[in-house]
Amino acid sequence: MTDAEIRKAFIEELTKVAPDIDPSDVGPDDHLQDDLEIDSMDFLNLVEALHKRLGVNVPETDYPQIATLNLAAKYLAARLG
Repeated sequence: MTDAEIRKAFIEELTKVAPDIDPSDVGPDDHLQDDLEIDSMDFLNLVEALHKRLGVNVPETDYPQIATLNLAAKYLAARLG
């Protein structure tokens, strides 16, 4: 999976769990909870959605590694690769 495909999947799943977020408003370094105001339940739903879509298990200790689009793309690429 390419970096662009991972980023696209991440944003698609993010906007499914938080439909009030406009994909064009998601910057590469925007923090999901601090900048985009994702609550903890939406974050957990995103983790589950990523698991279902990509087959990547994200343990709770790794949550900070998917806190932004850039971090998530790097983390997911490593897990998929």
